[in-house]
Amino acid sequence: MQQRLITLGRIFHTGVVNFMRNVTLAVAAMAVMVVTLTIVLFSVITNATFENTIAQITAKIDVSVFLEDTTTDAQAKQMVDTLRKQPDVAKVEYLNKAEALRRDIEQNRENSNLSNAVAQLGANPIPATIHVFPRDLNQVPAITNFLNQPAYKKLQTPDSPSYNGNRKEAIDNITHATNVLRKIGVVTVAVFAVICALIIFNTIQMAIFNRRDEISIMRLLGANTGYIRGPFVVESAIYGLLSAILSILIINSGFLASSNALQASSLGLLDINYANQYFESHFWSLLLMQIAIGIIIGTVSSVIATRRYLKFKTK
Repeated sequence: MQQRLITLGRIFHTGVVNFMRNVTLAVAAMAVMVVTLTIVLFSVITNATFENTIAQITAKIDVSVFLEDTTTDAQAKQMVDTLRKQPDVAKVEYLNKAEALRRDIEQNRENSNLSNAVAQLGANPIPATIHVFPRDLNQVPAITNFLNQPAYKKLQTPDSPSYNGNRKEAIDNITHATNVLRKIGVVTVAVFAVICALIIFNTIQMAIFNRRDEISIMRLLGANTGYIRGPFVVESAIYGLLSAILSILIINSGFLASSNALQASSLGLLDINYANQYFESHFWSLLLMQIAIGIIIGTVSSVIATRRYLKFKTK
């Protein structure tokens, strides 16, 4: 066991030394890997930000049910209780006439015409209202069909139920943008990952060629396959480790620039403030993800290269 640990330590030490000796060869591989990992990280953060934006907009969308003045509180509450039991409904809010008027005045406090009109009428023109919040926007038609049943339709005003479709259009646009961005991100990452793997492959090939005399001596001394291949794998893993750290630093610098220099809170559909919060709260998990992806790309490329160019005649 102790001998194995010593051998493993020597492999890691040799890999680090080889990396230091071939920094110039590693620059190109690391540059492409940094781009690849940065795209991966940006795609993850953007996807989470868009999902948060969709959730925020969805939480504000509701189907408004306006009740006739002849509808009693008992009928309204019975309707509310029934709605709350529906599987498509996330939340139900009931406002009587006085509460509905107060809410309307608060939402339109800059418009004095509403309060003046109420004062002139001497009566409350706002009907009692039930706000039905769906669990998902695709469930709105089911809720509308439920409300259009004759037993409930007779309790409502002619223009009820009411649904604001503009927000749904906004969510559809964001969802479409998210799907397109995800597809573009997957294709771009795949292309850069292949390029990165090929560059690492050629880098290891050149390293093997440069150390051919050293490898021959190790073979003559009886070094096994793992001991000779190990340093190349360690060297490639270092590429992935450093590239992951650099990609994290690039994204972090981008957020600092957007929040400090540009004083920006959003970039089109992208909520920069939430993206920055997501990045900070998930920093360590994102860093581990980047390191894992970088090491996997590096080590797989190295293993393939060593299998291809290191021909062992020993058993």
